[in-house]
Amino acid sequence: MRQRTVRSERGVAVETAHRVEAADDVAAAWHRRGGGAVLVAELRAGQRLTLEVLAGYAGGPDADALPAHARAVLADAVDAGWDALAREQTDAMEHVWERGDVELDGDDEMQLAVRHALLAVVQAAARVEAVGVRAKGLTGTGYGGHAFWDSESFVLPVLDQVLPGAAAAHLRWRHATLPHARERAAELGLPGAAFPWRTISGRESSGYWPASTAAVHVAAAVALGAVRHVAATHDDDLARDVAVDLAVETARLWAARGHHTAAGFRIDGVTGPDEYTAVVDNNTYTNLMARKNLRAADELCARFPDAAARLGVDEDERAGWLRAADRMVVPYDAELGVTEQSQDFTRHAHWDFAPRGTARFPLDDHVHYVELYRRQVVKQADLVLALHTAPEEFTPEQRRRDFDYYEPLTVRDSSLSAPAQAVVAAEIGYVDLAYDYARECALLDLRDLRGSADGGLHVASLAGAWTALVTGVAGLRHDDGALRLAPRLPARLTRLAFAVHHGDARARVEVRRDGVTYRLESGDALRVVHGDETVDLTPADPEQVRPLLRGVADPPPAQPPGRAPMFEASPGGGS
Repeated sequence: MRQRTVRSERGVAVETAHRVEAADDVAAAWHRRGGGAVLVAELRAGQRLTLEVLAGYAGGPDADALPAHARAVLADAVDAGWDALAREQTDAMEHVWERGDVELDGDDEMQLAVRHALLAVVQAAARVEAVGVRAKGLTGTGYGGHAFWDSESFVLPVLDQVLPGAAAAHLRWRHATLPHARERAAELGLPGAAFPWRTISGRESSGYWPASTAAVHVAAAVALGAVRHVAATHDDDLARDVAVDLAVETARLWAARGHHTAAGFRIDGVTGPDEYTAVVDNNTYTNLMARKNLRAADELCARFPDAAARLGVDEDERAGWLRAADRMVVPYDAELGVTEQSQDFTRHAHWDFAPRGTARFPLDDHVHYVELYRRQVVKQADLVLALHTAPEEFTPEQRRRDFDYYEPLTVRDSSLSAPAQAVVAAEIGYVDLAYDYARECALLDLRDLRGSADGGLHVASLAGAWTALVTGVAGLRHDDGALRLAPRLPARLTRLAFAVHHGDARARVEVRRDGVTYRLESGDALRVVHGDETVDLTPADPEQVRPLLRGVADPPPAQPPGRAPMFEASPGGGS
């Protein structure tokens, strides 16, 4: 069977083979019916018939070549046989659980939910091949099969640890769409590459430019997704063949998209992750991601001079990137002592939640964007996402002030919000709040908290459950060639355990009330930074125990009315 989509011109082909196994005296025969075939059999009591079906699938842009590809896939499967295929599947899933399982003692519902979340992420990504990770995977028709920046920002950090080959395949798909991104940048009068906010083919699919074309931060999400993957996996081939191109072309976009003033390098007329505040100047998340993007491009060019020469990068261009990065504007309200989500955001009027109630959420289903754009109301973590993705830019005291300010403004009308809020809450020491957000991520679809699970699973949010626990509660970071952890334990749990991988090394982390155990399971050596203390694991000294870090005693800030973690949704409760 072969099908082809009309607009994206992608095809899929399926070839099947059937094997019938039954006793000689069982009458069984195939009959054609309509466009297919039907197996008819007569069995007496106690008789058994086994029908084995193998299917070979092929998909891609070259629809005419797909049937032959599907037949070849099927032939390999038939040669291998059912038992070998079953063993291959079992081995693959054992590898996933070995690398990615998070064990929880004290919350049986969450243990099941976080494993379901990891399985859903793996199913969405395991065979992405030439199409990338999509927002709903293959679980439903929500978002029409499109991919967003969610994949690089929320899903790939999990895949880097659990299924790095799938992360690499997604990044190679993004790299293959680079010609479209260059074309889009040229249409906008810019050099470099402008990656789409919403896409199937690599071209922008959204017609609402304030939320798509103005969301230039997507460029940094793509480039930094590749940079982060290389840091976690030490994949030099992908660094040279993919990451350099993505980082350089997006750096060129940033250098042209912003401009220098006496006060610094500004990037104006952009939309950050918060879609309730659009087309603003100096969105902090955007500017800080641009800074990281520019510096990463310079570092990759220094590491791979041949690739830099291929792309026509010279010393003057690299110097320009670094000057822009060093002078990047980060708006700050000195009177309030908080970082502004965007320039003058803290001067906007506050949103009055009192007369509206939970039935009015998500706000953009009930209120015009003209009203939302001029208020201090946040659809999803934006400045808080910057606290998560660029923690080096903020002191611990500043992180806390910023989180405390933005938490009461953030309505989480997007499922992308809770993962970042969980991580930052945990880093500050609001450990129980962080765990509540982790539960929201993991149970979002199992409990249908937003009333929208019929459109498919929220893959990025499910990935966020893993991130909330491992990056948030356990504090895992990959920095400066070492693994950094700051493990805490929420009141609801008595134990949290998981594996970490850094290059060829693998270690086991067990977090309990009486201490945190680090155990080297493979590799020559692994350096772990526990809080501020360096722990060196070697084959001669593979296991060490350190004290559990504590949270803060102060209560966390409250959320907007009706938007505490695990809120129950009204029908159509948001994305």
